[in-house]
Amino acid sequence: MAKTFMAIGGHIGDMELTTGCVLAHQAVHGNKIVTVALTAGERGNPKGMSVSDYRVQKVKEANEFAKMLNGEAVVFDYPDGELPNNDEVRMQVAELIRKYKPDVIFTHWKDSMHKDHHNTHEIVVDAAFLASLDMGDKLEGTPHYAPVYFAENWEDRENFDPYLIVDCSDGYDLWCQAIQKHWFIMNSPSFRYYDYYTHLTYVRGALGKYKHAQCFNVMGYQKFQKINF
Repeated sequence: MAKTFMAIGGHIGDMELTTGCVLAHQAVHGNKIVTVALTAGERGNPKGMSVSDYRVQKVKEANEFAKMLNGEAVVFDYPDGELPNNDEVRMQVAELIRKYKPDVIFTHWKDSMHKDHHNTHEIVVDAAFLASLDMGDKLEGTPHYAPVYFAENWEDRENFDPYLIVDCSDGYDLWCQAIQKHWFIMNSPSFRYYDYYTHLTYVRGALGKYKHAQCFNVMGYQKFQKINF
């Protein structure tokens, strides 16, 4: 039976970069992919393009990436840089988890230089817990539990332990094609996203004795549990 992998980021592009090779690998093997962005990340707009126009472009890019992986993209309406860390967002994410019933959830590590990343971490961890409980009429859908793993992001490096090395070799070529749909990955004047993340899969792959791999951290209690995906 096919599994479902859900990756929840603070901005469009966060999860496509940090978990995208693993998502592509899973897609190649017939599993379902869902990317979720709690903001569009529209305030990284190119010179000469308005924030609102870039948001439209970013949503299109998210959908194009997901479509290439035969998956779905969900983008929330919160403004870039203003993601609230509150119960309303937690409930929205929890309902999404119940809707798609993922086997695995990926999101940001807790220590980040970016406010939206940090807030996303806390929102997703709590939402995964709420989604598993009997909340009565407070939450739509039936209870569903999925473990949460934390992606390796250059902006979330503090105290990040690359505990899990996950093979993504079969998805590398598809992932490289899909991430090129994102303007900022290929054209950012501030950081060489494409070079950094594609080369990182070689480094992590070498450590795991794979051709390509991506790494994930876990909470301490998860280190005593069996991990299989």
